[in-house]
Amino acid sequence: MADQKRAGDGVRPGRFAPPEWLIGGLRPAPTPIPWPAVLRAAIALAAPLAVGMATGHGVYGALASMGALSGVIGDTADAYRMRIFNIAVPQLFGALGVTVGSLVFGHGWLAVAALTLVALASGMISSIGAVASVSGLLLLLNAVVGAGLPMPSPWWKAPLLLSLGGLLVLLLSLLGWPLRRTEPERAAVAGTYRAVAEAIEAAATDGYDTRRQAVTHSLNTTYDLILARRTREHGRRGELVRLLAQLNVLIPIVEAAPAVHLRGWGVDPAIPAAVRELADAVDEGRTGTAEPELPAPTTPAERALDTALRHAFAVVHHPDPDQSNIDDRLGRPAALRIRFRRAARNVLLSGASWRYGLRLALCIGLAQALVSVVPVERSYWVALTIVFVLKPDFGSVFARALMRAIGTAGGLVIAAAVLADVPRGWWDVPVLMLLAALIPAFSAKGYAFQTAAITPVILLLSDVLNHQGFNLVMPRLWDSLIGCGIALVAGYVLWPESWHTRVGARLADAVASTAEYVEYTFGSEDDRTERVRRRRRLYRDLSTVRSEFQRALTEPPPTGARAAAWWPLVVAVERIVDATTAARVRVNHGAPWPAPGEAEAIAVQLRELADGLRESVTLVEVRAALPGDEESVLAPLRQEVRAARAIASPTP
Repeated sequence: MADQKRAGDGVRPGRFAPPEWLIGGLRPAPTPIPWPAVLRAAIALAAPLAVGMATGHGVYGALASMGALSGVIGDTADAYRMRIFNIAVPQLFGALGVTVGSLVFGHGWLAVAALTLVALASGMISSIGAVASVSGLLLLLNAVVGAGLPMPSPWWKAPLLLSLGGLLVLLLSLLGWPLRRTEPERAAVAGTYRAVAEAIEAAATDGYDTRRQAVTHSLNTTYDLILARRTREHGRRGELVRLLAQLNVLIPIVEAAPAVHLRGWGVDPAIPAAVRELADAVDEGRTGTAEPELPAPTTPAERALDTALRHAFAVVHHPDPDQSNIDDRLGRPAALRIRFRRAARNVLLSGASWRYGLRLALCIGLAQALVSVVPVERSYWVALTIVFVLKPDFGSVFARALMRAIGTAGGLVIAAAVLADVPRGWWDVPVLMLLAALIPAFSAKGYAFQTAAITPVILLLSDVLNHQGFNLVMPRLWDSLIGCGIALVAGYVLWPESWHTRVGARLADAVASTAEYVEYTFGSEDDRTERVRRRRRLYRDLSTVRSEFQRALTEPPPTGARAAAWWPLVVAVERIVDATTAARVRVNHGAPWPAPGEAEAIAVQLRELADGLRESVTLVEVRAALPGDEESVLAPLRQEVRAARAIASPTP
């Protein structure tokens, strides 16, 4: 209910309050400042500039600092191996981009055509995943910079300097690897245990849904961290195997939590305390603790939770020295060649990939054509603005264009003071160090804040390259506004999917998958591993659906209003999955098996709901009844399905 209220409040504010889609991005996120990233950014951006000035090559230092800026923006992972991919791989694409851009510098319409093609490729590869998204971003960004600024000759200097700056960020990020090789993974597993403890503690409160979503997100992130590394070190590192075993034994506890929640009353405080004790043991690497003191279970849900907790204590505190055969099929990535084929197929055959690539190419082509016909000072900033605004995984295009304009204006206030009052020369180094430190700190607060932090850094480095001082400020503002305008018109207004959001289709797919999960859970097959895998995949899909809805909520009407109307149904589907899992847990611990055909009837209702969602742009009406024995183990599940149908049906 809290989610439903918050979604509705975000789009239907008071009479005189500004709408959520207008002010949501200006509200700083309540996240802590990442102090290690702040220190890395300050050193990584200032050191190349200092070296360049000391050797009489300030331009070279500025280019290396620009490469470091790209590395700082991409330095978002906790695990060391993931940092290698997040920073090093995009730098290769960035080097390719600046090479292509410098080759077409000053060639007029050839540059327009080249950047348009690069934009198409960048947009299409951005749909593969997080690392590919950053790689596509740097490919196009550096191509735009190379086509807009004269680069030092020969041709290989600019890509080399940019890459060296990014690799400096990577080197600083990996300094703690010899001493903290698995600490990020261990902290992630412990954090997942703590998230589960909070969910169990909130079992009888309105905050359970929010806590359960946090558990899903934490599980997904932690499995991604550990299994991505275990793919390369399978059977060789005992600590990774132990962490995976500790994460796997958490799954039965996660499965039992919905059963406890649907029971309707709270749990003994000793239970979440025991889960937190496990989290501390995982975090500290402790073993050998005595058996937990847990209350005697009396219901199937309590027996499930008690059994799962005692098994988790046994695995965490008394690990098997030979765990090389641990089952890691719950989320282990496929082989590299298989993932490569999937990625290539998704890029070349995906309609979404082509739509985004064409949208980005159209906007970049229009921007480059405009600045080729109309003299625009520092014209490459127009295209740079479009690239950041139109990123597919960065949220609403409309909201980002607005936040980009506001953030740029705020950053220009800082840049104006720096360029007007700070003498050029060695003073640039400490000033750049201070401004660079603000980027990670502000980026955690939101996109507008990140833009405000990056803008003065880019202007200071541009001044080192161009020596125009305060005269850079106003062109930057006008170019950013032009870029935002092109992105809004050509990348948002003219595309029907911007106004007719596909959140209903995505939700319909999730409902259909839920129907399959219900059938499999109570079908004739009894493969627990496959059942857990399906549940995890479904929760991951629902997490993606939730993210899509949250993104749609930031759009102006009618898209935002429609997403807000459908939001309660997202929560209802998540509760259906919880009820299905809880029913199976109760059956496994003594409750009677449901009557023949009962689960199939529920699945039919869910498929009818999914079909209705696909055929309508508004909420749908589902008239069929859902009879059943109220004493059945599936009675809570039927109740959740009826609630979802009531939400989906239009109000008379």
